[in-house]
Amino acid sequence: MTYLLRRLPLSRLLLLCGLVVVIGISITALAFALGTGPTPPPKPLADAVHDALTGASGDQIQGVSANVQLTDHLLEGASLTSGASGSAAGQITSSPLVTGASGRLWISKEGRVRLELQSEKGDTQIYYDGQTISMYDASSNTLYRYTVPAHKGDTGSAGGNGSPTTSDHEPPTIAKIEEAIAHLGQHANVSGATPTDIAGQAAYTVRVSPKETGSLLGAGELSWDAANGVPLRAAIYSSTSSSPALELAATSISYGPVEASVFEFTPPANAKVEEVTLPHKHGSESGQGGEHPHVTTEGHGLATIAVLEGKAKTGAKQSTEAALPEGLQKVKIDGVEAAELPTELGTLLSFERSGVRYFLAGAVSPAAVEAVAKGL
Repeated sequence: MTYLLRRLPLSRLLLLCGLVVVIGISITALAFALGTGPTPPPKPLADAVHDALTGASGDQIQGVSANVQLTDHLLEGASLTSGASGSAAGQITSSPLVTGASGRLWISKEGRVRLELQSEKGDTQIYYDGQTISMYDASSNTLYRYTVPAHKGDTGSAGGNGSPTTSDHEPPTIAKIEEAIAHLGQHANVSGATPTDIAGQAAYTVRVSPKETGSLLGAGELSWDAANGVPLRAAIYSSTSSSPALELAATSISYGPVEASVFEFTPPANAKVEEVTLPHKHGSESGQGGEHPHVTTEGHGLATIAVLEGKAKTGAKQSTEAALPEGLQKVKIDGVEAAELPTELGTLLSFERSGVRYFLAGAVSPAAVEAVAKGL
């Protein structure tokens, strides 16, 4: 799969990434930078997607440079302000990824990416070189680095400089796109392609909202350049608000080659480096002394609540200080103090009882998560 993605032309790769952001739960989003530019003619969604994937100008894109605006209301109302400036909670609330920020975005023809979000306490830089995702947080002088796992069939997919290569890949037919939209329509409401203009570009916007109720996930929107399929805006909405919880949009954009030096980054010599690893489905690694946490679920569909139970470390602080950042609001779960982080799109809850650490997460309200916790 990774091999196929790396071989897609830049415009098709960008559109695919945007669709994944909108349809999945996942993360990302931006200020609706509506301008006074031209709007494209109305057309069926399948046709608009097909034209974006096959547009001749899209195949000729040598790179993307854009000014962007990130708006983030995810943690509005969460009790994190009590954390000191140097605490984990203080660092979270000062991050432009949480507070929102303006910035710049560059994408090369080979698929290298740099996102720069500007903040008074220090910019946040995110880089992707086809193999590694790196994020440097200047406010904490920390570099977070994640190496994307290699998959079978990836060998030979990178150029001599380690960057991914691209080649033509046959786009789906209109019939195939209509089939995919119909399949998605069994589980979600899918709008048509709404003509609009973003960052001075003629664009189409599609909105996808789940038919299933009971979760805080309300809808996702994606807008793309009608001429070449490059995403210009992505937004995720909570079911409790008509304003986006997360929104990311281009305020201006230009197409053309991007200098290789833009993607070169060397952190300060005294920067702290954190290697990010994800849990393995199999194997003996775990954060509990070699013991895997026990994972169960409550509910179904988008309203599912995941429950992780693990052995508390001997001598460890209570979960309100250890499992989640300090400064969170406290709630009582059958007499035990728990740390809770409510967000616009879901809730996290952590507590310890009788030598067991519990961690609950779901795209639901705090009351729903607390009800499950009280039943453990």
